[in-house]
Formats: sequence, C-alpha cells, structure tokens
Amino acid sequence: MNVLDENIIESQRQMLRNWRIPVRQIGHELGRKGMADEEIIPFLLTLKRPSFFTRDLGFYQPQHCHLKYCIVTLPVRKEEAAHFIRRFLAQPGFHTQLERVGAVVRVTHAGLALWRLHGESEQRLDWIPARHHH
Repeated sequence: MNVLDENIIESQRQMLRNWRIPVRQIGHELGRKGMADEEIIPFLLTLKRPSFFTRDLGFYQPQHCHLKYCIVTLPVRKEEAAHFIRRFLAQPGFHTQLERVGAVVRVTHAGLALWRLHGESEQRLDWIPARHHH
C-alpha cells in the first residue's frame, strides 16, 4: 500500500492516480488530519506493508527501519513529488512492497540514499534510467 503523508499536495495525489498508481493519503482515506509525526510510525505498523511517502526529512533516520514498512522522504519541490514517487517505484529493487520494506530512503534529483534494517551504513544509488515500453 502506498501511503502519502498530508504534506503531499492534492495535485500530486491526483497525478499519481491519473498514472494508475494506487495511493491512500493520511487525513483523506487513512488516519486522520493533523496526525503528529510521532503518531505516524505506530500507525504504519497497523497497515499491511505500507510504503510511506513524505516531504518531512525528519523521517530519514536509520532507527526508523522496520520489516513492516518502508519510508521514503522526498526533499524535492512539492510540485515534483509525484514524479519522484513514480520514478522510485520503477527502480529495480523497489518494485514491490516486499522489496521495499525495511528501508528508509531519501529520494533526490541525484539518486537515492537509504538505510536498510541491520545495514552497517548508508547506501547511495544512482537512478537507473527508465525503460520506456512502446
């Protein structure tokens, strides 16, 4: 399940839906409006393998790695969030929820930085160019 934080703006949520990427947003279909950051992690644990997308960089910490969810932070312009969410979901190694759980990821123009559960250090990955199917 792809879960959007409240800080993902409406236009970006609609863009993801238009691309047929299923998303549910906190304060809309899930949880409640105005959930505090410290309420988010316990809430994610109640969902089935969610991938949580947020613009809040406070979530990018190795201690947030957990086998039951994935956290993806998006330090990009608010109008770019959908583009980077789609790009992240297309990356090899992150296609499925099972591949994503246990990771805390920072998605940037340059690529990905991430922590994995039981990982010794932060990993950095370059973007793999998308293959377009015609």
